[in-house]
Amino acid sequence: MHVVILAEFASPSGGAEKVAVESARGLAEAGLRVTYVQGVAGPVDPLLDHRNLTRICLDLPDVWARNPVAAAVAGIWHARAARALSDAIGGMARAPDVVHVHQWTRSLSPGIFPVLLATGAPVALTLHDYFLACPNGVYYRFDTAEPCALAPMSAACILAPCDARSRLHKLVRVARTAAARRAVSGRGLHVVHVCDASRARMGAMLGGYGLTHHRIDNPVRVAPGAPAAPERGDAVAYVGRLTREKGADLVAAAAREAGLTALLVGTGPLEAELRAMPHVEMLGWQAPEAVQAVLRRRARALAAPSRWFETGPLTVYEALAAGIPVVASDRSGAAEKVLDGTSGFVVPPELAALSAAFVRLADDARVAAMGRAAHGRFWAAPMTIARHAEASAALYAGLLRTRRDAMQHA
Repeated sequence: MHVVILAEFASPSGGAEKVAVESARGLAEAGLRVTYVQGVAGPVDPLLDHRNLTRICLDLPDVWARNPVAAAVAGIWHARAARALSDAIGGMARAPDVVHVHQWTRSLSPGIFPVLLATGAPVALTLHDYFLACPNGVYYRFDTAEPCALAPMSAACILAPCDARSRLHKLVRVARTAAARRAVSGRGLHVVHVCDASRARMGAMLGGYGLTHHRIDNPVRVAPGAPAAPERGDAVAYVGRLTREKGADLVAAAAREAGLTALLVGTGPLEAELRAMPHVEMLGWQAPEAVQAVLRRRARALAAPSRWFETGPLTVYEALAAGIPVVASDRSGAAEKVLDGTSGFVVPPELAALSAAFVRLADDARVAAMGRAAHGRFWAAPMTIARHAEASAALYAGLLRTRRDAMQHA
């Protein structure tokens, strides 16, 4: 089987491309032929170096790094990207049996979908975000700092000043979402959800477009090992971009109320504000190996109090795999992997609830028991790269069987 993986980048700077890279590697190690197609030139993760894996770079610009008019046009429908992708697929020694898309909004645009669907191969799109339904991609109102309750692409949605940048930027994104919906409607696109909550929410948003929905956990790049000893930690850790929608400010404020140190790993627009707060220790960006070492040494728990309906933040799974309790937002899809009161706490992303959970982390015996439970529950059903590849390969085989049966009965 020849699988084409399509993403914007070949080196992880966020969760979606990390999943794309790790999925490609896992499939290659499982014996499948994999072609990894990246939109934008840049660093290449060593995981993509494998005898069963070929990499193609389309050498496209990041649309948002261009002048505003060119960015708007390319963001809505990037004709050059469509041509480059068509040429790349046409030049492959073997036609793809399955195409799996992980990213499409930074260099590719909705223009890629007609090209992919015209190949005749089943096309899957992992929904790491909400862009296929929601113009700003996160189903969150940046103007009111709360989750959105509007029907995506309704008149109220189009008029809402919810974008993180500007009203004009929102209108460009509205046009892009409309173009994407037209490009995939009724064309047999398969969408893959990374959590149960996202499947339920997005299924309701995207009804009537002829999509087929599937569910596969994100992979986590971890190896079996002894659990951490979180009861020895001295801080509550936060790992990720320092933004309000991800709740970095909540971690800092709740840690202060609970008398704990907030250990913040990452960078972002709230950096200066958070650095000035008491009980905060800033580590900046860290390589994945360094993050794991810091968590094992310092963290009593990992906090992930997302205000938006985050789909599947990998940091939650990585903490659980290490035997570190997690305090997760009840709006996050990753919360479904946390057993409230046993392997961590699931709370609303509010200061009082979060600080109350942090206070309970003062009990060493409780934290130790939660760490052991987190480790045991994760490894009882591990979300490893190999398991992800196995689930993905099974999905692809099923899609090919369905297509073959349909052709035989046509």
